[in-house]
Amino acid sequence: METNETQRPEDPENGNNPEPIPEEELSMADLLKAEAEVSEKIYSRDVVTVKVIQVNQEYVFVDIGEKKEAVIPLAEFQDEKTPEPGEKVMAVLEKKGGEGRNTLMSHRRARERAALELVRKLFESKERVKGKVTGIVKGGYVVDISGMRAFMPLSLSELGGAHKHYLPPGAKVRFYITDFSEKDRKVVVSRRQVLEEDEKERRAQVLGEIGSGNVVRGVVSKITEEGVAVRFQGIEGFVRLSDVAWREPEAALKEYKRGQRVKCKVLSIDKEGEKLAFGFKQLTPNPVDMLKRKFAYRAHLKAKISSVSKDGALVKLSAQAEGFISPEDYGAEGEPKEGQEVNAIITGINQTTFRLTLSIKRCEEAEDRKRMAQYLKGSPSLTLGQILLENSEDEGEL
Repeated sequence: METNETQRPEDPENGNNPEPIPEEELSMADLLKAEAEVSEKIYSRDVVTVKVIQVNQEYVFVDIGEKKEAVIPLAEFQDEKTPEPGEKVMAVLEKKGGEGRNTLMSHRRARERAALELVRKLFESKERVKGKVTGIVKGGYVVDISGMRAFMPLSLSELGGAHKHYLPPGAKVRFYITDFSEKDRKVVVSRRQVLEEDEKERRAQVLGEIGSGNVVRGVVSKITEEGVAVRFQGIEGFVRLSDVAWREPEAALKEYKRGQRVKCKVLSIDKEGEKLAFGFKQLTPNPVDMLKRKFAYRAHLKAKISSVSKDGALVKLSAQAEGFISPEDYGAEGEPKEGQEVNAIITGINQTTFRLTLSIKRCEEAEDRKRMAQYLKGSPSLTLGQILLENSEDEGEL
């Protein structure tokens, strides 16, 4: 059965929701009603969407459902692409038209009002916001948020605050809205908060990727009597004086300069406190290990005395190795003389001075035991009394 009603095809996505009736199918009553609704919104100073009819060097002409088009100053689109005929833009009534005068609309104010609502939602949800630096003023920056002007103080623009401007006009930045007053249209934003969050996340990632024993490169940030502060990928680490060098760490400390790039070994990691303990000396062989490989424990050696003091005698064994003989370990002749060659035995290694500890006395005792064994082996018929008598006779001759 045929009817005079216009059939409306079903929306394939929304089931029973019908598609909008094409404009040419609207009745005159529908058109007048729609125009009346738009006109009511316009004169109620609501934000409306209007169609661009024409663009010249000064104005954008838009259709507001009246005989005469309304106009929007072209300058209000300076931060956007100039609209073309057929496009739709948002606008709000600025000034009613009259005889021979077009109604004046504002695209900028419409964007500001929409942006104000957006900013309110973003402030309440504590979301990150994208914006653009549009100006530099004393004490901070002017930032645009989808048409809404906001202020970003210098102290909230960089990590740790800033004392001068670094961001150029046009720079796109991310920030949080920290202060919002809809009544006063006041918006304050903080880029520093975003940078701090990103930095904390990055530091946690760095600390998760490295481990004790890793060798890393850093930059010397500070030098004190206690050691060297080293900055590694934004994380502060420290090299204690005892870990600066194996030998004479105080002298080695003077070789480092602030800003110097250095290689260091990770000794420990404090993930909660975001701190690292580094070492410089751990990148070079331990002198004790080197001495152990070259000089065997209880080995006999012949060396020349290089100096003598009340604390003992110093022996030069090689360019990198020295030995020390304490007064308790002098031989039967007593304190040796500088330049004198002596026979000594290695009794250990001083872990602090990295010197071999030597003993002339214990070397002589070892030689005496050796001679005693030879006597006993070569003259089995001799008694111990005879051997001692023979030794005393030899001493009498001397």
